[in-house]
Amino acid sequence: MVNYITVVGGGLAGTEAAYQIAKRGIMVRLYEMKPFKYSPAHNSDKLAEIVCSNSFKSNLLTNACGLLKEELRRLGSLLMEIASETSVPAGQALAVDREKFSEAVTKRIESNKLIEVVHEEVTDVSEMAKDGIVIIATGPLTSEGLAEQIRKMTGEDKLYFYDAAAPIVAKDSIDFDIAFYGDRYGQEKKKDETVDEWQLRQKDTKSDYINLPMNKEEYEKFWQELVNAEVVTLHEFEKREIFEGCMPIEIMAKRGIDTLRFGPLKPVGFDDPRTGKRPYAVVQLRQDNTEGTIYNIVGFQTNLKYGEQKRVFSMIPGLKEAEFVKYGVMHRNTYINSPKLLDATYNLKKNRNIYFAGQISGVEGYVESISSGMVAALNACNDFMKNQNNNNDDKKIIFPEETVIGALAKYISTPNEKFQPMNANFGILPELGGEKIKDKKLRYTKLAERSLNSCNFFDFLI
Repeated sequence: MVNYITVVGGGLAGTEAAYQIAKRGIMVRLYEMKPFKYSPAHNSDKLAEIVCSNSFKSNLLTNACGLLKEELRRLGSLLMEIASETSVPAGQALAVDREKFSEAVTKRIESNKLIEVVHEEVTDVSEMAKDGIVIIATGPLTSEGLAEQIRKMTGEDKLYFYDAAAPIVAKDSIDFDIAFYGDRYGQEKKKDETVDEWQLRQKDTKSDYINLPMNKEEYEKFWQELVNAEVVTLHEFEKREIFEGCMPIEIMAKRGIDTLRFGPLKPVGFDDPRTGKRPYAVVQLRQDNTEGTIYNIVGFQTNLKYGEQKRVFSMIPGLKEAEFVKYGVMHRNTYINSPKLLDATYNLKKNRNIYFAGQISGVEGYVESISSGMVAALNACNDFMKNQNNNNDDKKIIFPEETVIGALAKYISTPNEKFQPMNANFGILPELGGEKIKDKKLRYTKLAERSLNSCNFFDFLI
């Protein structure tokens, strides 16, 4: 056996895994193909690059992803620590300055004397796994060469689904004669206020979102152009693989003229400062960097051609002169049939020396990927030490299913003929014992309390 553990992929799952292994005194060889080769969606030479939204979702413990973050913090997650250090205002959510986040992760990984970063593409892990332990964390954009070997190694044909990223605009190009700051439900006009009094109150209200109100005529014109806009051509099998959790805005719009008004453009909880009345639809923009100079268009993941994005999205009131810092893209995502192939430690059933982590394992989301990297790393360390000590004990580190970490691991390793990637959610946790709690917030609070009470299990892992 070699005296190190190999991690393939320098994304969120891979860097967390590498850090956790090194933290336990074991050498790591971390492979990252950038900057010599880039996926269709990556453009930075840094580790842990974020290519979609800059939001790590809610921090609330009554939100499953918020609870997952707290579990990871209690386990000493490097990426949760850095996410907090590089956070930008996002209300009750954790959002990061993506450039500062990646820079900080890269610095911490590269400065660790137990981690060797190797910048080259890996297309064959079979040799690596003969004499050592390998964690494959190549993410949703795994290169064709490695994807082909994974297909052969697992005996599976299907490795793909597709999702899309939203465009980003410069704040100083937004028309604030139309746009206004405000959080949903937090800035509606009071009954006893005049419009002038209400507008003055809005100026003093700090918010993490910029809102662009639309009237009926504006919305319907926008919808008409959106559903008829030119998109990047996809093959038929690609169209069938679009993942519902990241549906392109133009596909959603084609489901009906009011679909967007009940989805990302719902006007509920807002009033237009110009009229004091609820708008017909509202487009929201969320801060994307620390300085607050760029904003992403919430829910506008898209596969439109770049020219069409400029034309159609500039129809949104307030974005007529918008500068698009980054256009939305659709890219290939890769994942394996985990319920058939992996156990609850993200270990390949056919080969004890191979682990998968990140979105390739079937978890969906940033924090979920970090979680899988944590579990895979802890078990890889466990196996490594047993091999070094010639210990035949087959016991694995399986997280309690009452935790979100454990529930995700159980979900991706439980037989499921219609398996699709899974986000953190309370629906995958075991139900509470005793009388059913109808109040959702109270029920989620109890589930969170139960999870964190399981943290005694975490003590020996830290």
